[in-house]
Amino acid sequence: MTASDPMISIGVRKLMPEVVTDLMGKGIKANYADRFRDVNLVRLPACGDLVITGDIHGHRRNFERILAFAELDNRPDRHVIFQEIIHGGPEDEQGGCLSFELLFELVRYKLDFPDRVHIIMGNHDTAYINQSEVMKGGKEMNISMRSALSRRFGPDLQAVDLAIRQFLFSQPLAVRCENRLWISHSLPSDRYVPKFDDGIFHRELKISDVVKPNSAYLLTWGRKHSQKTLTEMARRLDVELFILGHQPQEQGWLKAGENLLILASDHNHGVLLPVDLADSYSLEQLAGRIVPLASIA
Repeated sequence: MTASDPMISIGVRKLMPEVVTDLMGKGIKANYADRFRDVNLVRLPACGDLVITGDIHGHRRNFERILAFAELDNRPDRHVIFQEIIHGGPEDEQGGCLSFELLFELVRYKLDFPDRVHIIMGNHDTAYINQSEVMKGGKEMNISMRSALSRRFGPDLQAVDLAIRQFLFSQPLAVRCENRLWISHSLPSDRYVPKFDDGIFHRELKISDVVKPNSAYLLTWGRKHSQKTLTEMARRLDVELFILGHQPQEQGWLKAGENLLILASDHNHGVLLPVDLADSYSLEQLAGRIVPLASIA
């Protein structure tokens, strides 16, 4: 994106609903047409490099820092992974969540770099898709965001809301790298591992999959994984290290097991993680590569 791109100012208050629905439609096509996508996985090769981010939750300044670090215009072999853009950040005068503005900007970024920007599904996405309750900071976020959308788009709310839901549903579930790194929003919680269907990555996704207790839901909502679960899931998915979001980290990141790194990018201590796709890493080596977002001009 450039400063002259009209979508840069997509947060301005006068976007027409037909522009939004067209944008989201193009974003859906770009998600499915990504040349590295394999059904519900993105498979990245052992070449180039990758910038991995945690949850964004409407944090515009950190989003801008990620774009500045990534420099995709000048780095043709670089990929970026985003997750959980919605629910958080600026609010309208009535307290409605405006994170959909940042989502629209990210979709434009995806269109600018369709095979190098990858947006994976999170639990706030599944909650928005299936219209289930999701709390953040003591507020039910779907009600908050839809109320802001209603004030913004009035009688066109239904069309815009549907376009957003369809875009979120088109996102891949995870990224698997040739160097045996796995990036997803989360993993199923310990008690749901026996019920989790690995086939979810290799077949057409259905709306029912994002509803509790089905597998896309379980993948995006799990927390506090035991080492037994992490070892079992690494065996099942044939990977070595997991890089997840979802679980809040006040300091921006956490080594949460022998093979798990959790990242957060939604506050002033947020981080990103750059990796070389041709290299193998230990967990300690990954932790040593973490970049605080506050350090990026």
